[in-house]
Amino acid sequence: MTEPESILARKVIVTCALTGVAATRKQCPAIPYTPAEIGEEARRAYEAGASVVHIHAREDDGSPSHRVEVYGEIMKEVRKRSPVLINFSTGAVEVPKEERVRHITELRPEIGALNMGSMNYAKYNSTKKGFVFNWVFENSFDTIQFFLDAMVKSGVKPELECFDVGHCYNIRPFLDMGLVKGPLQFSFIMGVLGGVPATAKNLAAMAEQIPEGSIWEVIGISHVQWLMIASALALGGNIRVGLEDNFYVAPNVMAKSNGDLVEKAVRMARDTGREPATVEEAKSLLSLAG
Repeated sequence: MTEPESILARKVIVTCALTGVAATRKQCPAIPYTPAEIGEEARRAYEAGASVVHIHAREDDGSPSHRVEVYGEIMKEVRKRSPVLINFSTGAVEVPKEERVRHITELRPEIGALNMGSMNYAKYNSTKKGFVFNWVFENSFDTIQFFLDAMVKSGVKPELECFDVGHCYNIRPFLDMGLVKGPLQFSFIMGVLGGVPATAKNLAAMAEQIPEGSIWEVIGISHVQWLMIASALALGGNIRVGLEDNFYVAPNVMAKSNGDLVEKAVRMARDTGREPATVEEAKSLLSLAG
C-alpha cells in the first residue's frame, strides 16, 4: 500500500491529446486540423502545464491522415513553438499496420502509442437507440509485436494503451522474450464502449496489474474525464486531458482550447498537493534518452 506522503511527493505528468481522429469543428469549434493549428494548440497546452502532447494527424479539411508528410509538418510546427514532448498515435481501424507505424519509424517522436489488445470499439446513442459507430479494433499479439519491434528499433518509447484489465497483461510475453525492458509506461483508457467502465475501483484494479516499477496515466473519455483525473491523482498516477477525449471544462461549459483543459487539470493536481512535471522532469520519469 502506497503511503499518502509518497503520493504527494510524486510529480504529475500532464499529457494533452490535442485533436483525435473523429471529432469535428461542428462538435467543438476549437478542434485543430492543420499542422500550424495543432502546433498552436501544443503551445497552449505546454504553457498551461502539459509536458507531453498526444497527436493524431489530420488533413487540412479535418479528415484523418496517416501520411508521414503531414506528421512531419505537425512535428515541425510543434517543435518551433515549444519543447513539449511528442507522442504520436498509431491507432486506426482498417489501416495496414505498416502505414500505422511509418511516421513513428521515420520521424522518431519521443513516444509512440501502442494499443495492447483487440476489442469492440463503439459509441451508442440512447436517444436514437442505435450506434454512432461500431468497429472492431484489431491488435493481435502479432500486431503488437510488429509495433513494439518498430518502436524499440527506432528509439521511441512505447506507451502501452490498455482499454481493459486484460490488456494490462499483454506486455508480459514480450518482457519474457526480452523485446522490451522496463520501466514501462501504461495508459488506461476508460469509458469507451467495448472497454473497461470508468470507475475509481476499476482504475485501482488496473494499476495493480502492471509490473513493479512501471508508471501509468489515466485517460477518461467524455464526461467522466474529471472523475478519472481526480481518481488518478489520489492513486499517484499521471493524467491526460484534451479535446480528443472531452470537450468540456465543466458541465455545459465547452473548452475554447486545449489549454483550458490543461489549466483545470493542473489546478486539480495542485489542489491535491501534487505538482505538474516539467518537460525535463517528465523525460526523467519516462526514462527518455536525451
